[in-house]
Amino acid sequence: MATSCLPLAMVTRKKQFMRGQQVVLLYRRILHIIQQVPEDSDRKYLKDWSREEFKGNISATEEDTIQMMITQGYMQLKELEKKPLL
Repeated sequence: MATSCLPLAMVTRKKQFMRGQQVVLLYRRILHIIQQVPEDSDRKYLKDWSREEFKGNISATEEDTIQMMITQGYMQLKELEKKPLL
């Protein structure tokens, strides 16, 4: 059985980096969907809402908590995708 030669701190940093990329990708996807909302006031509300949600959770450090928030974010994304953009 092979073991990792990387120090634990490097593994943790790599994990944090990968998790950060997941968060950025989620945020970009949400903003992309929001850009398709035709009503200016709705678009502004959704942008402000998403920005505040991400900013409010920026200090989270526990792996389980972060994963839960990412999962919730993807659920919200699915809800935005379902809404008719009329």
